[in-house]
Amino acid sequence: MKLIVLDRDGVINQDSDAFVKSPDEWIALPGSLAAIARLSQAGYTVVVASNQSGLARGLFDMATLNAIHAKLHRELAQAGGVVDAIFLCPHGPDDGCACRKPLPGMYRDIARRYDADLAGVPAVGDSLRDLQAAAAAGCAPWLVLTGNGAKTRQGGLPAGTRIADDLSAVADALLQEA
Repeated sequence: MKLIVLDRDGVINQDSDAFVKSPDEWIALPGSLAAIARLSQAGYTVVVASNQSGLARGLFDMATLNAIHAKLHRELAQAGGVVDAIFLCPHGPDDGCACRKPLPGMYRDIARRYDADLAGVPAVGDSLRDLQAAAAAGCAPWLVLTGNGAKTRQGGLPAGTRIADDLSAVADALLQEA
């Protein structure tokens, strides 16, 4: 199975310092849905792994998050793509869970769900915590320069991190290498 793990905010859709709290605030980044569609059509199983501390902070509830993800699925289907599953951490930064990135818990859940070895699986993020979680789980980290990516690029990145302008450039590179 060809698996790829994507962060959500800043990779697929516009990020917000005030959190994406409603379907109206969820706006796909240019080219991101087409990139996922190309990966899906090439046989990739596309999975999202996303910290969603807005739940713990009381900024939105699970029904609203489900509505946001329904919009993602709907717009992605119109582009000809599919996300197989969305894994999320609903906890706040101080909750001490194992699933909140930069810890690799969500990635380990993905490995169990798909009975997959994550060694070398591309994992795309725009923040250092995305890359750290991916590297800790054995994935091949990719930094996109959308969202917080340009700022993240200035710091120390996990060894082997590849850098691309956006999700479309990641898809292009992976499909050329296949």
